Amino acid sequence: MRRRLRPPAWTATLTWKAAVFITIMCCALAALLGTLVHVSVAGQTVRDSREKALTRLGEVGRLYESGEPLPRFAGVDPEGLPAELRALAVRGEQGTMVSDHEGRPTMWAAGPADGRALAVRVDYTQSAETIDGLDRSILGSSVLAIGATLLVGAFAVTRVTRRLHATAQVARRISAGDLDARVDDPRTRDPSRHQDEVATVSGALDTMASSLQRKLQSEQRFTADVAHELRTPLTGLSAAAELLPEGRPSELVRDRVRTMRALTEDLLEISRLDAGTERVDLAVHDLGPLAARVVRASGTDTEVRVLRDATVETDRRRLERVLGNLVANAHKHGAAPVVLTVDGPVVTVRDHGAGFPDYLLDAGPQRFRTEGGGKGHGLGLTIAVGQAEVIGAELVFANASAEEGGGAVARLTLPEYVRLAEPGTEAER
Repeated sequence: MRRRLRPPAWTATLTWKAAVFITIMCCALAALLGTLVHVSVAGQTVRDSREKALTRLGEVGRLYESGEPLPRFAGVDPEGLPAELRALAVRGEQGTMVSDHEGRPTMWAAGPADGRALAVRVDYTQSAETIDGLDRSILGSSVLAIGATLLVGAFAVTRVTRRLHATAQVARRISAGDLDARVDDPRTRDPSRHQDEVATVSGALDTMASSLQRKLQSEQRFTADVAHELRTPLTGLSAAAELLPEGRPSELVRDRVRTMRALTEDLLEISRLDAGTERVDLAVHDLGPLAARVVRASGTDTEVRVLRDATVETDRRRLERVLGNLVANAHKHGAAPVVLTVDGPVVTVRDHGAGFPDYLLDAGPQRFRTEGGGKGHGLGLTIAVGQAEVIGAELVFANASAEEGGGAVARLTLPEYVRLAEPGTEAER
């Protein structure tokens, strides 16, 4: 099957399309105007030469009738007279025709003379050169006009596309989480100025971003306030639960209180991540031992494999939080065996369960959503993603193929720490 050739990406741009459209329209307009001017001037030139030739033919005809000698530019059946014009004169009619005579363009006029053709010729060289010069002028002026129009059109279109690119760039920043980004088009600042379509789109985007920012900030404040207000009654409830007599009911109460306290702390952590106020405490750590400590602290049956250790500069507390949530999620929603693998600055947590749901692979973790009625609130992976962004790591979710045994795979890529060679020492090869 033959591969279909695709045009370059730049041919899809508005600037390219506008340039092609302007060029086609300019060429069409130049061709139309050039044709009209050429036809008009050439027709007038031919008419003037024809009238001149017919006038000479009348004068020569009178000389022929009086028996006087004919001038050198006239004659009966002269050499070089076009056959069509000769036949016309033999039939008793007058006519004119342009043809080459001795290598020069010549206007012929012929009429009947005793069954033969009496003809005169007029040099048509100057008229032909005039028409050729006019054609060259039309072509040159058309090229200049098309070039000037392209430059002006490209400048005008580029101004529009530059504003469109700026609007698109702001839209991408907003979708990436920068809710403070605004186009701030100068035409939208002054209500008295007339707005074009680009300014209308820019203003609509700024209005949407402001509205979205207010709503998200309101939701973040609500979440933080609720979580903060729940802390005080939960503390009292926890203290009261400890005073209950031992038994199954008291164990259930303590367990629910611990769950609510954990949920409240998670909500507070998410609200801080959403607010973007988190600050990292960077330090240099060996990734293999740190990952092993996280697994031991989790108390789970997780296998740790260190294929290649690495040194990373990161916030240890936040990294432990990310890895702990990934391991806990693998045991809670996946199936054994759960394996944590360290391969350089990349940490992979994999289980052998049903894998991540489709919505998570497409749009990332969603709060308070779990599949299959599983326990949990869907906040663990959300916190892991947020903390990974804070420490500058990349967290990717995927599913292992059936050939590999299936299961969910969470891959965390950290920025590796590179030790600089000390002055006076030679770097290892």
